[in-house]
Amino acid sequence: METQELHRGRLIDHIQLVVADLSASKRFYQAVFDALGVPLGGEGEDYFWADELFVSTAQSAAAEGRLTGRHHLAFQAKDRATVEAFYKAALAHGGRDNGAPGERRYHPGYYAAFVLDPDQNNIEAVHHGLAKVSAPSIVVRF
Repeated sequence: METQELHRGRLIDHIQLVVADLSASKRFYQAVFDALGVPLGGEGEDYFWADELFVSTAQSAAAEGRLTGRHHLAFQAKDRATVEAFYKAALAHGGRDNGAPGERRYHPGYYAAFVLDPDQNNIEAVHHGLAKVSAPSIVVRF
């Protein structure tokens, strides 16, 4: 079956890569972003980001000082109840707790839960509280 319509921006909230050499990663990703026409969104002593990609050291506040696996992937949730349902479903099906549902310090209203999948990847569901979304998704039609 051929796909005639794709939705972008309704499942993935952000991806975090925890890297060993932030300077080398920044040089690499800055060159890639420049080639793609994507500006660097921001940076700090132990992280940088662009759009949905967040790159940090293990010592950054976002990584909480530990490596959890190869990747950090955050799914969007429509409300707090969905974050809680994600957490319960993940634990019931082989996931391991990596942060129970609750507010986080990233911005006001950031409500998330974290689990480790069977390969130790850090999987998150997040609801951004009262933040306003400009569109439910970007639709690409062929």
